[in-house]
Amino acid sequence: MKGVKWLLTVLFILALVVTGCAKAAPTPAPQPEQKPAEKPAAKTMTVVLGFTASQTGKYAKESKEQVQGIQLWLKDLEKAGGLKLPDGTVVKFETKSYDDESTKERVQQLYTKLITEDKAEFLISPYSSGLTAAAAVISEQYGKVMITTGAASDSIYKQGYQKVYQIYTPASRYLTGAVDALKAWDPNAKKIAVVYEKTKFATSVAKAAKAYAEKQGFEVVLFEGYEKDTTDFGPFINKIEAAKPDAIIGGGHFQDGSTFAKQLYEKKTPVKMVAILVAPAVPEFAELGDAAVGIIGPSQWESLAKYSPDSAKAAGVSWFGPTIDEFVSGYKAAYGYEPGYHAAGGYAAGLVLQKAIMDAGSIDADAVKAALDKMDMMIFFGHIKFDTGEYHGLQIGHDMVYIQWQKKDGKVVREIVWPEAAKTAEPVYPLR
Repeated sequence: MKGVKWLLTVLFILALVVTGCAKAAPTPAPQPEQKPAEKPAAKTMTVVLGFTASQTGKYAKESKEQVQGIQLWLKDLEKAGGLKLPDGTVVKFETKSYDDESTKERVQQLYTKLITEDKAEFLISPYSSGLTAAAAVISEQYGKVMITTGAASDSIYKQGYQKVYQIYTPASRYLTGAVDALKAWDPNAKKIAVVYEKTKFATSVAKAAKAYAEKQGFEVVLFEGYEKDTTDFGPFINKIEAAKPDAIIGGGHFQDGSTFAKQLYEKKTPVKMVAILVAPAVPEFAELGDAAVGIIGPSQWESLAKYSPDSAKAAGVSWFGPTIDEFVSGYKAAYGYEPGYHAAGGYAAGLVLQKAIMDAGSIDADAVKAALDKMDMMIFFGHIKFDTGEYHGLQIGHDMVYIQWQKKDGKVVREIVWPEAAKTAEPVYPLR
């Protein structure tokens, strides 16, 4: 019995010890809730994009449209969170822009300022071939990539530049389609008058059109330029009437082109077709009323055009950016009216630069140049591809369409009348 009592006593003591130890053990401190590791914030890089605009001077209307297109592209890019590079870096653009007053001297001063003082990494051209030619000298001198829009002259791309890239169809192909249309619409038409503004762009278009018309069997009965500040075309129209052409082709820019069209209408010049540069493609041309009706103009782009992801696929190229409907609706929401090709060209310039930087994965000028050299794609503006040979940077992918102002239901509207595959209405022909 004593042994049993002793065993029970030992067990009791052990139980007390264990219980005491348990009570003495500290309560574990509550552990903080483990949060998932946060992803590092995306690196943001701000890049200066420089350009000039003709806020004053003869190119003000066309330049305004071009700049609005650029601004809409920037807004859309900002909404999308910026331009994203493969390494996660987000590129955002800060713009620097000045009024070039439609003069070459101001252009060269300002593009030098944009590069040396504002530290612009990339450039977009001013409006017009003459001003762009002046800007290209500066951009190439400093090794900057410049996307040119509103500038169709071929000669810019015959200077050996390596970082200047053209969005527009070249001037040499600007009015050749009008000659083709005349030949298709009227096998009996034989004579053409080529009249043009004495500017770099218009002169190059006129020379190319003359050569092409003669090659197609037409007689060019008048080939003459007028001064760029001409406001009275009366004496000039008398020469045209004396030459008795079937068609007049040529022109220059908005101011001279709209004045020329108005005075041709007022004098009732007997001609079957009038196709002139630039002016008919500007929305304000409709303000001429009946004087606008029947006038044909080459257009770099129209909202009625059929460029789409499906047409890109059919052409065997990739599609990039918004559709035509998305661009048009965005432009109308921003500015209250439908865009013309000058605005579309501004947006397209930004879009092409955006894609080149994305493809390069860098803002290095040489890497972006290499991406532009390889570019072969379709956007809402049409096919984009650049010559990488003798005329480096010349646009070789994009084609023109031809619009005509017509009167429907009491309103002056524009329709596509050439080429056949793109037309939205039959042409008004003959004009008078």
